[in-house]
Amino acid sequence: MKLNLNRYNNLTQRVIVALVGVMVIIVAIIWSPWSYFIVFLALGLAYILQFYKLTGLDGFIPLKTRGTLTGLLIYTVTFLVEMGLISYRYYLLIFPVSAIIFFIKLYKKSDDRPFTNIAYTFLGIIYVFVPFSLLHIIAFRTGHFQYEVIIGILFLIWASDTGGYFSGTLFGRTKLFERVSPKKSWEGLAGGFVLAIIMAIVFSVLFDTLPMWKWIGMGIIAVISGTYGDLVESLFKRGIHIKDSGKILPGHGGFLDRFDALLLSVPFMAPFILLF
Repeated sequence: MKLNLNRYNNLTQRVIVALVGVMVIIVAIIWSPWSYFIVFLALGLAYILQFYKLTGLDGFIPLKTRGTLTGLLIYTVTFLVEMGLISYRYYLLIFPVSAIIFFIKLYKKSDDRPFTNIAYTFLGIIYVFVPFSLLHIIAFRTGHFQYEVIIGILFLIWASDTGGYFSGTLFGRTKLFERVSPKKSWEGLAGGFVLAIIMAIVFSVLFDTLPMWKWIGMGIIAVISGTYGDLVESLFKRGIHIKDSGKILPGHGGFLDRFDALLLSVPFMAPFILLF
């Protein structure tokens, strides 16, 4: 029987979709490196196609197919290299494949802003598939797949988002960045910080893959960069005059609305985990 979420209020829809989504993603990550690869591949495809669709609303014409294929190449090559199945030299394929984007635009006679559209093509790749590729490097940092770190990153970001949502809803008074996101508040930020730090301590007790100070550092990064990720996406949506990036996730909006914090948190977490 099909579940009709429209009969529930926004909060209930949000909780139901979140629980189902979390279960699917977590099971895929734990099951095997390949199921982890597939689920994030699917998410990456959904994100980048939605990003290109939204840029189209503002009159831009990015190369959707070529940008998506280039992003998939970066994502797949990184995974295979980190798995030890191919040589790191295969990274060299990324450069000619990326360069083809310029050649294609050369033959688009109807495009009066070719370099702007090329820029948006590459922006989609960098915004979506570079962070997802960095997840591979984090997951295989010790030479074998450590699903605990990937799950930890997700739960820290979700804790920050959940704490911020409920704290901001209940106690939000002082605006954080009203020009871009009128609903965000300093009280919400504080609530997200508290819950993220609690989650970091819990993961440091459950898993010994990282020391406690690194889990706490990741929690702080999740709060700060995750908040900026949400603000950046809000700025993007305001620029093209829309409220949500889509309606595919009831109670949440589109994929970019749900995972914007992840996309800008991972580029900060990767060097923190790997270099310190």
